[in-house]
Amino acid sequence: MPEKETLIAKHGGYRKLKSFQVAQLVYDATVRFCDRYIEKRSRTHDQMVQAARSGVQNIAEGSQASGTSKKTELKLTNVARASIEELRLDYEDFLRQRSLPLWKREDPRRQALINRRCSTADEVAQWCREMHERERGGQSGRCGLSGQPAPSTPSTVSALSTKSTEPTPPHPLSPSSYPEIAANAILVLIAVACSLLDRQIAFLAESFKNEGGFTERLYRIRSENRRSSSLEPSTSSTKSRSSTNTKPATQGNS
Repeated sequence: MPEKETLIAKHGGYRKLKSFQVAQLVYDATVRFCDRYIEKRSRTHDQMVQAARSGVQNIAEGSQASGTSKKTELKLTNVARASIEELRLDYEDFLRQRSLPLWKREDPRRQALINRRCSTADEVAQWCREMHERERGGQSGRCGLSGQPAPSTPSTVSALSTKSTEPTPPHPLSPSSYPEIAANAILVLIAVACSLLDRQIAFLAESFKNEGGFTERLYRIRSENRRSSSLEPSTSSTKSRSSTNTKPATQGNS
């Protein structure tokens, strides 16, 4: 038997959404990236952090509002998608303005990070550090903007870490920093988040088109209640007539 439709639809549960989880990971990684590579007093620092935060918050707000407004859920989810797209442009600008390469879609490092299935900023930072040390020890050996071989001593500073034993963070071009890997890694996560949100928006749009929103839901429930109410008097009347018809027959037999 199908579950009876309720006026307030099931809502919330955004923490279980993959889009929310990846967007939150992008936010956490962006905070650490900006603290490390972007001047804290600059407007860009604040804008990048706020764009990342907007992506997370709007997914959550839209999911919570879906109980009474599918239209609001669709709108806010689209706002989240737009905010993350803005953040993507900021990372691309960061790379371009520093003459750092943007990884192509077929770059194996992109798939390697996706396969790693990082769930925290610490795990992303660990992957970046491993990739940096692998490149320094073998293939490109590039560091920052210099393009020169990096020193052979292993790096002990995480790509996105804000903790350091030094009084000030290392310079973005020092051997212990690797902005190219860090920025591209977050761009990979952003691409995943955008893909998930695109599918989520398409699903919400199709659902809204076919089922409508709160107004249509209210109409269906009211119509069902009217139908149920109209059947009740008819049932009672039938029982009353049945009782009246059988009573004289009993008296006649006696």
